[in-house]
Amino acid sequence: MQWIKRLVLFSIFMGLAGIAAIVAIYYLVKSDLPDVATITEIQLQVPMKVYSIDGELLSQFGEKRRIPLTKEDIPEMLTNAFIAIEDSRFHQHFGIDPIGIMRAVSVWVSTGSATQGASTITQQVARNFFLTRDRTFIRKIKEVFIAVQLEQILTKDEIMMLYLNKIALGQRAYGIGAAAQVYYGKNVSELTLAEMAVLAGLPKAPSNLNPITSPKNAKMRRNVVLFRMLSENYITQDQYETAKTSPITATYHGAEITLSAHYVAEIARNKLIELYGSERSYNEGFNVYTTINKIDQQAANKATLNNLHDYDKRHGYRGASKVLWQAPAESWSTEAILSTLSQTPDSGDLHPAVVVKVTKQAIKVITKSGQGVLQQIDWDGLKWARPFITNSRQGDEPKKASEIVAVGQQIWVREVAQKLELSQYPDASAAFVSLNPQDGAITSMVGGFSFEQSKFNRATQAQRQVGSNIKPFIYSAALDNGYTLATLVNDAPINEWAGSTAWRPKNSPEVYAGPIRLRQAMGQSKNVVSVRLVQDLGLTKVTNQLEKYGFERKNLPQNNTIALGSASISPLSLATGYAIIANGGFRIEPYLIERIENAYGSVIYQANPKIVCSDCAELYTQQENNQPFIATQTALDKGANICPISPVSAEQIAPAVISAETSFLTRELLKTAIWGGGSWQHNSGWNGTGWRAGRALKRHDMGGKTGTTNGSKDAWFSGFAGHTVATSWVGFDDFNLDLGRTSYNNNLDKDQSYGSEFGAKTAQPAWIEFMQETASSNPVVTVDTPSNISTVRIDRNSGLLTYQTDHNTLFEYFRADSVPSEYVNRKTVFKDKTLTEDNQEILYNAPTSVDELF
Repeated sequence: MQWIKRLVLFSIFMGLAGIAAIVAIYYLVKSDLPDVATITEIQLQVPMKVYSIDGELLSQFGEKRRIPLTKEDIPEMLTNAFIAIEDSRFHQHFGIDPIGIMRAVSVWVSTGSATQGASTITQQVARNFFLTRDRTFIRKIKEVFIAVQLEQILTKDEIMMLYLNKIALGQRAYGIGAAAQVYYGKNVSELTLAEMAVLAGLPKAPSNLNPITSPKNAKMRRNVVLFRMLSENYITQDQYETAKTSPITATYHGAEITLSAHYVAEIARNKLIELYGSERSYNEGFNVYTTINKIDQQAANKATLNNLHDYDKRHGYRGASKVLWQAPAESWSTEAILSTLSQTPDSGDLHPAVVVKVTKQAIKVITKSGQGVLQQIDWDGLKWARPFITNSRQGDEPKKASEIVAVGQQIWVREVAQKLELSQYPDASAAFVSLNPQDGAITSMVGGFSFEQSKFNRATQAQRQVGSNIKPFIYSAALDNGYTLATLVNDAPINEWAGSTAWRPKNSPEVYAGPIRLRQAMGQSKNVVSVRLVQDLGLTKVTNQLEKYGFERKNLPQNNTIALGSASISPLSLATGYAIIANGGFRIEPYLIERIENAYGSVIYQANPKIVCSDCAELYTQQENNQPFIATQTALDKGANICPISPVSAEQIAPAVISAETSFLTRELLKTAIWGGGSWQHNSGWNGTGWRAGRALKRHDMGGKTGTTNGSKDAWFSGFAGHTVATSWVGFDDFNLDLGRTSYNNNLDKDQSYGSEFGAKTAQPAWIEFMQETASSNPVVTVDTPSNISTVRIDRNSGLLTYQTDHNTLFEYFRADSVPSEYVNRKTVFKDKTLTEDNQEILYNAPTSVDELF
């Protein structure tokens, strides 16, 4: 009995010693223990997401992918899977599991290896939120103390939610919400039992048990999880057997991008960093809603890429991107081909492919997405590929496929009308942007062919000479200074001398009409008329007018070349200027971010754009010294019921920088640039330079202007249709390169395949295709005629009043104080010939189709 007494005393002593040791250790590490209560304030690291205005995901930014979930979001079976494999007594213990500890110790004593873990889910939460993963005794002691404290301040459900949302599960997925998306492309509620078991098995070793990279290991671990679930009575024997025999089906799923708008997403990312810094932006779960919409952005993407490919096809094929093997070398296996293709990412709408067979007028290829199945490209998808020599020279038309490609070459292909077509990465660049002229909301933006290849956003960052796209703004200055749509300006060659040097601007083509009405001069884009306007008005008046449209003076040349578009302006700035013409003269400010929400759905930023109040004309007064029109607060207070904005404030209403009359008349000029004039019945009809848009769209609420810079380095088209304004640009990033020209090719539409590249052929097709795609959501808009505008019948040739009503006359708009007072005398109408300032005789025969170089 004495030994029993000694054993009891020894046990009590050891117990007290253990308690004393625990207390001593606690006080030893106490100063290093965190304030566990702060866990209720800790925010999970959730990436930033960027959306369109209609909720399409554009991009996701942040190192960790995470989708925070609540208890209600998570199937009970999934929770049970984690409990079964990680902590079967989770609901019974107080933070640590003595039984589990004893089991781990016994395994260690018997085997000499620490193969049995003893950490509870609560301990893992303690480690994940407060500690490092260092394998030290002190860290383990801290983990135990923190786990016990967590159990005192949190419920079991709260601990489980922290665990399931925090745990690292590989592939940069943190938490089961992100893991379900990454491995299966599903929400957790859609997972099968077998898939749940795979995810539950990952915490032990996310890399070695990864179902994508190590499917065999993942399957073994999954079956262990299923056996534990069966042992704990979470599943039945039938469920176990079915899930155990299921294949491993995990594949990588990136962020579910539902709308391609990488340049837009990058602007949003930079804006968030500017507002909140990178640490908060990437980790606090901000949801950024941009102003673009799915219909417009998809249309802009498609139109821009199609237009670039069409340009590229006109200039010839530059050859394969890579040669994998050449005859007589042995052909590669399908597996080797697919392995090589998997290392080449898609770019824009291009996909890599390898040629494996060439017949007379067709080829067979293997593509990355075709999984080894041979796909055919017919002659219609090959015959465009004349050899590229220079931007202005192409080789002869091919007669057979072997003249174009060879077996073993890696090429680019794209899908057109559900068929594959040979393609190539365009050398030229492009930009496209559209916006709502009523408030400046950007509805689509494309900054280049491929964001992956070049992150330079040409829609916002490229400053390019604009050519004839500048003319509407110059003409509006003329309209503000005594000119009318019927004013005659001499369309004749100019010699401007500066010392011993002469500047001789020319029309393109070099055809001159003599005295010509302002409306027709714009419609046919007469370069010398634009120059004469600048000469008459003076540079000060012209640049002051251009500044009203938002163009910075530093980008405006202080010489008469400004008349021909030598100013450098970005596509977005140019579109904004056209929006002012389209909306009645109001200076809107383009914006891209509509609102920002935090991770809990609360709005923390809301755009407050300046809005066009077209019914508020009486609220505006013009300041002295040619300053913008402004809305005075007194007038606003009196007219609160007039403007649809509520409540009315001066900050909300876009200032009227151009009068309603000037805006209306300039719109008329841009409509003429589309529809032309004259009488086709009487052989006097003529096309505007943008006539292709009229033919394609057949709507009369649109206007626009082509533009091509000297040497065809830049091609433009800007204009409006309904409540949308858009600008299209094509050019090379290298300023030394020009867009060149093409020679006739029977395989292409003749109108689109020869001659110099210019705005109407090179940039306008994208604008037209975009407007065609968006027309259904862009109803026809009727613009009210300002009360100060009158309509009278004039003679086409002289611009004077007439009593006649034949095809030589038309109705024209005038300011009420600018209506002509003189009637035309038909005997003095201008003849077919006249003399220029240099007494050189010029023929005045207006062409039926005009495409300008400026």
